[in-house]
Amino acid sequence: MVREKAPGFRDGAADGLPIVAGYFPVAMAFGLLAKTVGVSFADACLFSLVVFAGASQFMALDLIRAGIAAADIVLATFLLNLRHMMMSAALAVRLNGVRRGLVPFVAFGVTDETFSVASLKAGELTARYLLALNGVAYAAWFGGTVAGYLVGQVLPAAVQSSLGVGLYALFAAILVPELKKNRGALVIALLSGLIYLLLSRSGLLSPGWSLIAAIVAAAAAGLAVPGDGAGEVGP
Repeated sequence: MVREKAPGFRDGAADGLPIVAGYFPVAMAFGLLAKTVGVSFADACLFSLVVFAGASQFMALDLIRAGIAAADIVLATFLLNLRHMMMSAALAVRLNGVRRGLVPFVAFGVTDETFSVASLKAGELTARYLLALNGVAYAAWFGGTVAGYLVGQVLPAAVQSSLGVGLYALFAAILVPELKKNRGALVIALLSGLIYLLLSRSGLLSPGWSLIAAIVAAAAAGLAVPGDGAGEVGP
C-alpha cells in the first residue's frame, strides 16, 4: 500500500486561497472602522499583527468606542479567544516530528477558518503545511487592514462617522444565521445580554467587568443549554 504524501508548503498556500478571499474584505472593514473609532494607523496595524482574531478585534473597537478600560478589553479578548487553545490542541495531535521552535508560530496562526480547513485535511499534517495555510490568511488579514485604513483616510468625514453602525451590523450578521440554526444559541445570546444589562444598570461592576462577567456566565450556561446540532465554523 502506497503511503499518501504528507501535505507541504504549496498545499497549505493553495488551501488558504479561499480564506484569503474571505479575510481581505472583512479586514478592510476592520481598518475602516478602526479609522472611524479614532485608532491610529500604527495601532490598527498592531491589532491585526498581534491579535489576529477578527471577532475579538471588532469587539475591541466597540469597547474602545464605549470608553472601556484597556485592561478590561484585554481580558475580554482573552476569554473570547480561549477556544483557539482547544483548536490548537486538536491539531497538535496530528503533527509528528515538528521542531519545538515552530510550535508557537503554528499555534498563533490558528483561526476558526484555518482550523476548519486543516481539520478536514486527510492524513498527517506537517508544520510546513500549517505555516503556509496560516501564513496566507495572516497576510490577507493584515493587508486588508492596511488597505481599509488607507481608504478610510480619503473618505469624507460624514461617511466615516456613519461607518460606526457597521460594528453592530457585523455582529448581527455573525449572530443571526447561528440563531436560526440553533435555538440554544438564541437562549445564550439573550441570557448574556440580560446579564450585562442588569450588571451595568446596577452599578455593581464597571462596564468592562460587567461584560466579562456576562461572557463567563453565558459560557457556563452554554454547557447546560442543549443545542440543535453542531453549527458551522464561523469567524
